Amino acid sequence: MKYRLYTTSYKAWDAMFKAMAAASKSIYIEMYIFLNDTRETHDFLKLIKEKARAGIEVVIIADSYGSNSLKAETITELRQAGAEFIFFSHWFRHTHRKIIIIDNKTALIGGVNIEEKTRNWRDMQVKLQGYIVKPLLKSFAYGYEMAGGKKESVLKYSRLPLVKKIKSWIVDNLSVTRGGYHLSEYYKKKIIGAKESIRMATPYLLPPRWMLALLDDACRRGVTVEIIIPDDTDVKPLNKVNYLNSCRMSAMGVKFYLMPTMNHAKIMLIDDNEGVIGSQNMDILSFRWNIEAGMFFQQKQLVSDLKKIIESWKKEAIPFEAAGRNIKFSDKILIAILKIFYPIF
Repeated sequence: MKYRLYTTSYKAWDAMFKAMAAASKSIYIEMYIFLNDTRETHDFLKLIKEKARAGIEVVIIADSYGSNSLKAETITELRQAGAEFIFFSHWFRHTHRKIIIIDNKTALIGGVNIEEKTRNWRDMQVKLQGYIVKPLLKSFAYGYEMAGGKKESVLKYSRLPLVKKIKSWIVDNLSVTRGGYHLSEYYKKKIIGAKESIRMATPYLLPPRWMLALLDDACRRGVTVEIIIPDDTDVKPLNKVNYLNSCRMSAMGVKFYLMPTMNHAKIMLIDDNEGVIGSQNMDILSFRWNIEAGMFFQQKQLVSDLKKIIESWKKEAIPFEAAGRNIKFSDKILIAILKIFYPIF
């Protein structure tokens, strides 16, 4: 398996754009936020329309909530050019995935959306080539079917036979486990099995109860648990949530590192020998409601590269010190309100 890691949105956009420009057969996109405001430097919509007019099969699945700012005339232009554009709309459920598959040979997966405000964010996206593209294509086909897609040229990939590889695999949380690990079950198994260290990065710190319990147990077993979060997120009310949960989890023994810039990466590294990169935040939505996808891997070089990135982020970050911090009365009220929506407090 060939791979390359990208740690900012604009670097990932460069890779996405280059891969799409080289497409000769197909471009499949599943994106939580898919907008047209990056066109000054990365005019994805113009490129996609050109490719569709050239006869390349283009399929776009965009979340109806995350991409609701995309103008109707833009969608019409895409369809008139020959691209299939589908909004994923399932009540309170969203597709939170960020997947691009080119010619069934090259894929990109991670946390990077296509939205101008995210341009300078730290994030994590991995470009893949090799056998790992096949299970990702299969997962995309299931997502396409859930979104209402009807083209047999895409649906046929849901029936692909897979030979599971030990070194890396795609994990998702579709309604039915399609072989391999269900996303939450994967996290449970790996956290329970950790012997030395658990390193994570997440922009939003709202872990479900089972994850809190397992991380608490890991700390009690002597496992080093470290979590990187941004000091200031793009969702301002969640800054307090991150702070409050950092205080709670610090008391358990979890070490937190606050990045001075927005870090949107969603990663986990277990015992420095297995990692996961994907779209999943550390919250109840990602592990129960949203459609997510990630790749876990044991390749030594990829694990080593991810470890180096985590260490470099830790050097930039400020260690969080919960000792001596008192929770304000207004924050206690906020916790009471949030309990209504997130049963994790």
